[in-house]
Parts: sequence; structure tokens; C-alpha cells
Amino acid sequence: MTDYRLSLKPAIGLYGQHDPSAVLFEDATPVFGVEEERYTRSKHATETFPERAIEACLDSRDLALSDIDRVLLPYDPSLRSELTSHYVTDALRVPGLGRKISALENTIVSQARARFVPTRRIENRLESIGSPVPPIETIAHHRCHAASAFHPSGFDEGVVLTVDAKGEYDSTVVWRADEDGLTRAYTYEHPNSLGLFFAVVTEYLGYRMFNGEGKVMGLAPYGDDNPEIERTLRELIDTGADYDVTDLTKRWGTGHGVARLEDVFDRPRNETPGEFDQWETDLAHTAQKLLEETVVDIAESAVEQLGTSNVALAGGVALNCKLNKRIRESPLVDDVFVQPVAHDAGLALGAGWSQQRPAEVDQQTTAYLGPEYETDEIKSLLETNKIAYTEPDDLERYVAERLADGKLVGWFQGRMEMGPRALGARSILADPRTEDSRDRVNRFVKHREEWRPFAPSMLESAAADYLIDGGPAPFMIDAYDVDPEKTDDLEAVLHPADDSTRPQTVREDQHPRYHRLISEFDDIAGVPVVLNTSFNDHAEPIVRTPTHAIKDFYGMGLDVLAIEDVVVEKTET
Repeated sequence: MTDYRLSLKPAIGLYGQHDPSAVLFEDATPVFGVEEERYTRSKHATETFPERAIEACLDSRDLALSDIDRVLLPYDPSLRSELTSHYVTDALRVPGLGRKISALENTIVSQARARFVPTRRIENRLESIGSPVPPIETIAHHRCHAASAFHPSGFDEGVVLTVDAKGEYDSTVVWRADEDGLTRAYTYEHPNSLGLFFAVVTEYLGYRMFNGEGKVMGLAPYGDDNPEIERTLRELIDTGADYDVTDLTKRWGTGHGVARLEDVFDRPRNETPGEFDQWETDLAHTAQKLLEETVVDIAESAVEQLGTSNVALAGGVALNCKLNKRIRESPLVDDVFVQPVAHDAGLALGAGWSQQRPAEVDQQTTAYLGPEYETDEIKSLLETNKIAYTEPDDLERYVAERLADGKLVGWFQGRMEMGPRALGARSILADPRTEDSRDRVNRFVKHREEWRPFAPSMLESAAADYLIDGGPAPFMIDAYDVDPEKTDDLEAVLHPADDSTRPQTVREDQHPRYHRLISEFDDIAGVPVVLNTSFNDHAEPIVRTPTHAIKDFYGMGLDVLAIEDVVVEKTET
């Protein structure tokens, strides 16, 4: 009899604030997974229960909630008691006696719920979907991150680093892992949080916590070493394996930390996000440098102490591809695996895998877990809306020719990716060879800052020719330096400040149609690479449905939409 387990990551109450998701496991294998933001159309779907993601999981196998054997929740609220004194101290810092009493009451109620009725709110929300509600099992937040990193890595053993803002009481955990499971080696407890440290810098530079950290990483290479900034930051924090950032992170959120930076630098926070002077780019450069220094030292210390040289990573900080590059390049590290859904949405994957021995989990090579749509359904939608389309005999060749002619293409094919990176299922594509491609996609398609770089998708067989120490990199979550002799072929997908890139390598078995498209472009242009960025407009989630794709196609500066077997093109004027 088939065993079904529904793993869900809420973003309400005791269970985090952002990136809700759900994954359906069928006989211990993830068969469908999606983030709630793809349904709400609000990025990160903050303060949201993943009701529509859950319903999509059930619909994918024509199940009712009562058909589920067990619900897995990637939080153990009872562990919040480890931080009771911290929560009480925070409440006592609230100004005014009345507000102080209210904050203390809220803290007491929250801690009591965490201890005595840890899943009540989830049970209540699930009852609106179906009944009876299956048994709910709680699993510690960082253990789920760790399982998401190690179990599908293909490693026999390794060090696992889980680095984020906060789990129940921990912010960074080092694990020893082998074929039998995970052992917690040591813990950096909240508020000693590298995720919050980088979030504070992100907010100080004008972006939003949990949303702009990747932009700060992209800004960092434009900056230079600035001894004054570095000296000031090092007076605030300690780096390395024994790091301490609590001078900036001692209170939840970023308000305290931003105020500290304003004070020590005698400069207000940036109020024009996306526009930076040299001092601000130097700050981004320095913050990235100190983050890399710290996490690399943690990894190298763990490798030496635990006696294994493979490293697996998850948690929101692991989305920092420049950091991942530094770990991969460490002489003490043999191999690295980073969970492509490294942020909190990936907890739903980790909760399911945590129920198994790592040796029983298949190596992860793709992230295509979402919905897909039939060509007949798409044709009907286009015809209903009186949108002209064609059905080329060789769609991949046709689209490759349009890319080589400089056209900007919306590419909607197969099952949607899970995670923050578009991997050739919901992508915007362009010719990678010219800066003009990059600038046009930034200005007319993505409507974002023109200094931000793009990434390439390339045939895996070409990685060694284009990338220094290049090899399989299917998830666009690691950075590489490009062979200097190949940079002219990749001007649109290089970081303008350091000629690095964040590649996705593609094999035929991973996405046959995408592999064929890149191969056809190689045949035409002599370059086995395309520019690939996520199919969404600025500040919205990746498109999920054909309707989303058509809407964005007409609202953005795209020329061609390849949506399953059909092509829509704008009339040239």
C-alpha cells in the first residue's frame, strides 16, 4: 500500500514568517513540491499558511487530506524554551509600562502554546482543507535543513552546515553526517546569527530583510577593500569559527542593528535602494568578505575536527553563491553539495527526507517538482483570448534561431522548478554573447537595477571548457571564474566587476527540451550557452501558469514566448 506523507512549511505564528511551501512524498520519494508564493503572487508569501500549495500536492495524486498517512512539520516549537530568557529580555526592553506588560503577556502565551499545544494552529488550518487531520510529527528546523543538504547529496559522509537567521533556538549548526544519519556536533545559538548579520547590512543599504541579501552579494564585487569600514565592523563583531555578531543581532529583526551601524558609521541608512555611492559598495564588499571568512573558517574547522572533507550546506545563507565558491575552493574541502531550495521553503523537502536513512535517498540532480500544463490546454487558452500562435515543427531550432537574432524569449516548459532559481522550466532567455543582451533584459524585461548580473545555462559537457575547475553545477547556486579565453563569448552572463558567473549546467536527462535548445544554439552561434533568468517581472514570484506567462509576456519587453509546443510572437512595428 502506498505511503503518503505531506510535508509543509507554514509561515505563521510559531513556524516562521516567510517562504511557506508543501511537498508530497510518495513511498519516501518527493513527487510534487511548490512554494505558496507561486499561488499568492506575493514574493516570499510572508505570514501565510501554504493552503494552496497543500491542495496542489493533494491534487497531483488525486488525494484527499484523509489519504495522507502523516503530516510532517519542520519545526519543534518545544525547543523555543531554550530561548525563554531571551524572549523575556526582549519584552522588558519595550518602552512604556503598558506596552511592556503586553509584550510579556504575549511572550508567556507564545511560550505556553509552544510547549503544550505546539501543533494546534496547524491542525485548525488543515481542518479547513479536509478531515480527519492526519497525525502531525514535528521535526527540528535545523535538522530539516541538514537533511535537505546531506541526504540527497550523494555523499557517504560529510560535514553539514546549516546557516540561517534562526531556527527554534539555533542560528548556525555544524553536523557530522554519514549513511545512517545526522549528529549535531555544535551549535551557535540565536541571537548569534550570521543570517541576521547580513540582513542588518542589507536593510542598512536600503533593501529588505530576507529579500535583498542576494542583491548585496551581487553589489559586493563592485566595492573595494576599505580599511576604515573593515576596522569598524571588526570592532563590532568577531569573525571566524568562534564568531560573535550579537552586538548587531541581539534583538530579533534588523532595527537594532541598523541603528548601531548608523551610530558607528555616523551615516543614515540608504533611502534610495538600488542606488549606491562608493562607500556603500565598499560596505557590501566588506560584509561579504567577513561572511565568507567566517563560514569558510567554520567549514574548515569542522572538516579538521570531524575528519571528513565533504561539505553540504543549507539554510538561507547558503543561497550566497560567492560564499559557496569560497568553500568549494578551500584546499581542505573535497566536494560540496548545496541544497538548491536552501531557504526555508526547502524545509519541507528536508522534513520528508529526515524520515529516512541518507543511504536510501536518491542523489538530487533536478528541482522540477511543480505543476506542468498540456499543449492542448495552452492552445485553448490562446484561442479563447484571440492570441495568434504557431506550432513549429522543430521548436528548439526555431527558438535558437530567434535567440541568435537577438530576440528575448520567455521559455515555459515542463514541470515548474522548486526554489528561487529558474532552471529552464520557467525562464527568460537571451543571447549570452553581448553586453547589450544583459542591458536590454535588465532595462526592458526585468525592470531592475542595470548593474545586476545574469547567469548562464550551459551544456554540462562544455563546463570544463568555459569554467575554471568547471564540472556539473545543475542548480545555479555556486559561482565560478570563467576561462579568460572564453569571456568574449559570455559578456552578458559575467559579473561585470570580476568576470565570475553563476552557472547552471544541463544534461539531456535533466531537461531534454532545454538541452536540445542549448545544443541548437551552439550549432548556430558556436556557443553552448544561453543567458537564463527567472520568468517574472521585478518583485514578483516566478510565473506558475500559462496565464501568468502570457500576462508577463505582454507586460515585459519580451519578443517571443515559447510555451510548451507553441510560439507566440509580438508583431514588429
